[in-house]
Amino acid sequence: MSLNPALRQSLTADLGQIVADYKDFHRTPELSMQETRTAAEIDSRLTAMGLTTHRFGGTGVVAVIENGSGPVVGYRADTDGLPIAEDTGLDYASTAEGTLPDGTTTQVMHGCGHDTHITVGLYLAKYLVEHKDLWTGSVVMLFQPGEETGQGARAMLDDGLWDRIVRPEVIYGQHVWPVPAGHIYVSKGTAMAMSDCLRVTVKGKQAHGSQPENAIDPIVLGAYMITRLQSVVSREIAGNDMAVVTVGTFHGGLKENIIPDSAEFKLNIRTFTEEVREVVLDRVRRIILAEALASGAPEPEIEEMYGFPRCFNDPEETAGFLEHVGAELGAEQIHLQKPATGSEDVGAFGDDIGVPYVYWFFGGYSPAKFSGSEAPAGNHSPFFAPDDVETTLETGIRAALSAVLSKVGR
Repeated sequence: MSLNPALRQSLTADLGQIVADYKDFHRTPELSMQETRTAAEIDSRLTAMGLTTHRFGGTGVVAVIENGSGPVVGYRADTDGLPIAEDTGLDYASTAEGTLPDGTTTQVMHGCGHDTHITVGLYLAKYLVEHKDLWTGSVVMLFQPGEETGQGARAMLDDGLWDRIVRPEVIYGQHVWPVPAGHIYVSKGTAMAMSDCLRVTVKGKQAHGSQPENAIDPIVLGAYMITRLQSVVSREIAGNDMAVVTVGTFHGGLKENIIPDSAEFKLNIRTFTEEVREVVLDRVRRIILAEALASGAPEPEIEEMYGFPRCFNDPEETAGFLEHVGAELGAEQIHLQKPATGSEDVGAFGDDIGVPYVYWFFGGYSPAKFSGSEAPAGNHSPFFAPDDVETTLETGIRAALSAVLSKVGR
């Protein structure tokens, strides 16, 4: 379904302000579950539209746009930044700082494009409020904190979201991605992977570096664990199943001539099915415990830090999305893709109440960025920033409007 010309005219007229708002959010990112300023700004914008706002999970903001009887649709946008020092060189680059849960001070960047998501969500709400003659029903706007740590959706749900807010019949969401601006990428069925994040504390026995015979070296032991973990995917998972095991941190010791009594590493596991997930988790635990036993070390601690559910796009709803957004943007701009190995907690909103959802990606870079030998910076990079900002934001807003109005449009 193509958008009404009145919506397109509003979008064209507002484009300069849309870009300015995006740049403001880009300058002022906040860490996961600490999005105080961001939530206040979203709240203020929605209130100025005449909407009643609600807080869930601390910094989650929700508003319901009511417009008579009809379907109820949800739309989710995430709001948190990342502990990254921005290196884009943009004149609106972030210089913000934040404090991590362990007390460490860090620079903060919207290195995953959530500034884009906030902006798109606010203008989706604006146009739905301003053009109520074009639709009927209710739209639940979900501005979610803490996506990067997998905490936000769960925090909002545990705070009674669906007990206090009307439950939607379908939920939509989207994410900017390092692909050409103006294009949409979506998967049917599994769209993004489950994720499990573990912290492993390797226990040993301290000794002087000159007397290793008196020690149980947790650094050597941890190195064996990490090396052996690389065999889980290559030797214990079938070739037609997907799994990723990544060790992202390894810390141990304070001085080169002291064997410490412990070391720590953190790992991330991605899988597409519950069956494969259970196998990988079992093998990871078995290897860690067995390596400790082989070294005569105390049993290590394996702590579950956080996780993400599978993101599963309802096939029927995805087919409808492809039809309607394709009619607006052009079928040649819409691409059906394989599942991504990244993870998202957006699915929790629908899974919690048995509601279908569709989650897609939209491009952030101009075609020129893909003409060289190097691909443009991806999400979670200090260099990530859409270079074709107008097209990126315009596409996100048009896609969101098309999806929502496919359900509530007159």
